[in-house]
Amino acid sequence: MGALIYHNSRCSKSRATLAILEEKGIDFEVINYLENPPTAEQLTELIGELGIDARALMRKGETEYRQYSLSDITLTEDELIESMIANPILIERPIVRTDNGVAIGRPPENVLAII
Repeated sequence: MGALIYHNSRCSKSRATLAILEEKGIDFEVINYLENPPTAEQLTELIGELGIDARALMRKGETEYRQYSLSDITLTEDELIESMIANPILIERPIVRTDNGVAIGRPPENVLAII
């Protein structure tokens, strides 16, 4: 089984999740999502597979969240997704996809359910 991890090397949770994949012997592909953000279609798929809405995938503590008034409840899912694509720092991390599903590695042990 292989995995895909949307990773930020400066994030301790992301590094810990990567370490779990390595420890379990999982082959994985790393996507540095800050440099290569997912497309709107990919992000929509991830959100759907996670069973959450777009806002639940956003890092609300980031400056950009306040700067762009993303707490505005009138914003649509598409608008929130476009904000994450334009400002990928807003995307919660790490996200891991395997054949068994998708999980957010917060805490990192969450990925154990899909590997």
